Amino acid sequence: MTGRDETTGSRTDVPGTPYAGDRVAPRRVAALVAALADARDLPDGPAHLAAVERVAEQADAAGDVRSAVDARIALIEAYLLHGERWRLVEPVRRCLAATDHHPGLLTSAEAALLLRYQRYAVEALLGTPRVGLDQTRALLDDLARRVGADGPDAPTVAELRCRIADHLGDEPTARHFFERWAGTRPGPSGGCAGCAPARRAELLAGWGEWHAALTELRQPPTDADDCTDQPERSLVAGLLPELRAGDPSRAAAAHVRAYRRHRREPAAFPHLATHLRFCALGGHLERGLAILAEQLPRLDRPSDDHAAMEFAAAGALVCAMAGDAGLGGRKIHRPAYGERSAADLDVAALGALLLGMASELAGSFDARNGTGHHSGRIAAWLAERPLAAPVPLPFDDERLDEPDTVPDGVGQAGVRPTNTGPTGPVDEELTTLTVDLITAALDRRGDQYLVDEGGAVVGRWGDAEIQFRRAGERGEVLHARAMAARRLPATRRSEAYAFCNAWNHDRLLPKAYAHDLGSEIVLAGDVATDLAHGVAPAQLRVLVDAAIATGVAYAGAVAALP
Repeated sequence: MTGRDETTGSRTDVPGTPYAGDRVAPRRVAALVAALADARDLPDGPAHLAAVERVAEQADAAGDVRSAVDARIALIEAYLLHGERWRLVEPVRRCLAATDHHPGLLTSAEAALLLRYQRYAVEALLGTPRVGLDQTRALLDDLARRVGADGPDAPTVAELRCRIADHLGDEPTARHFFERWAGTRPGPSGGCAGCAPARRAELLAGWGEWHAALTELRQPPTDADDCTDQPERSLVAGLLPELRAGDPSRAAAAHVRAYRRHRREPAAFPHLATHLRFCALGGHLERGLAILAEQLPRLDRPSDDHAAMEFAAAGALVCAMAGDAGLGGRKIHRPAYGERSAADLDVAALGALLLGMASELAGSFDARNGTGHHSGRIAAWLAERPLAAPVPLPFDDERLDEPDTVPDGVGQAGVRPTNTGPTGPVDEELTTLTVDLITAALDRRGDQYLVDEGGAVVGRWGDAEIQFRRAGERGEVLHARAMAARRLPATRRSEAYAFCNAWNHDRLLPKAYAHDLGSEIVLAGDVATDLAHGVAPAQLRVLVDAAIATGVAYAGAVAALP
């Protein structure tokens, strides 16, 4: 995400240090402060969570309120990191109760961060039936009380009430709060301003307001340049409205461009259902089957239950339409997972499996909600049929040509056949490293960037700002420098050096270092590759992908520091 307002944020104070400003200093237990520091240092996983939970419980028993809050904030951040928003409700509730009983316990920045976590906990209802409806409503009412009717986060509350009402199938109430939300700017805890039009357009499209959805998306963007999910998220939000009430050719171009990025991005899993529905309703069944085959493994580890339900329903729709078109005998490989063996399923069998999965998840949501809204919505999706004759898809040099998963004739769906044009022999020929080659690799990924006056290519990916430039006497060295968005105060200089040393000890890329600016510490890393003998475009894409992946991981580790 995220762009997708998925960031967790982090505190930058050192546990156990004196409190300043607007905080009080309740009794601290040194052993608990040390235990929490040790728990934070454990690798991500069950042992880490268990250790932090144990510190929270011990802090409660010892009356160390601050350590209990610190431990629960660490739990919240861990749950967000692993996509387990459904587990946020209890630690958020306990943190809020502690701050109510001990005013001034948190800094203003920490209190604002806790409000954001409270929003995430409310949103968890939309992603899984494992969160109770009553407890979510209570948490939302509490959020409304804290931000006030006229506060900067009032639009956030209106948005949440709108989305929850829509989730329950209460369209009149959803429309009522939509009017309060429309045209507003998100407050401090309200998520990405650049993605707000896309979130509104998704609701309007769900209500069949196709023209209104397109109008919303065509409003002048707000802070879109700062959003790492744009423009792809807005392109996906407009796919079905363009197909139904706009220009199918625009929808085709938007699908190809957005999927070029979403096919690999873990946080983009919720968008895949719309890509599949576009392929089904736009008549691109070959491409729909190819995407379904490529993305099917992600269904085993979805970002949330709602995204899994929609992916399964959209996949079932593609399979049903492919069966009607005489493609029901095609084989799609489903890899092994857990105790399940790998299997090659025909389209008809896969469609039945996906329909069963979607129906089961919809039933779980409806049982929790006390409605039949999601079961009815999935049934409506399965009843849809192509809207018009398919329009040609723009040429796409990102191939879906794995021989064991992609049906014959995928090239007819706008995907380049194997070994032709830029993806053929020319793609493997060595050439001199240039700025154009670097930008072409980023264009192929669908990333946003700018080129400064010195020829450096700069972009933002998650918590990392990454710069690509040509170094060396002849510009033969590809140098990638990643800087973490989070900076540490100068008082944590020794901790920053220790972090970099530990990173360099355990990992090859990027090479980590701390840059002392006097008042603060910038944590950065770099990767340099000597390409004096030339580089093939295909090789450069691998190098760029690796630099971005490792840079984002590094910046994420910095953001996760206590």
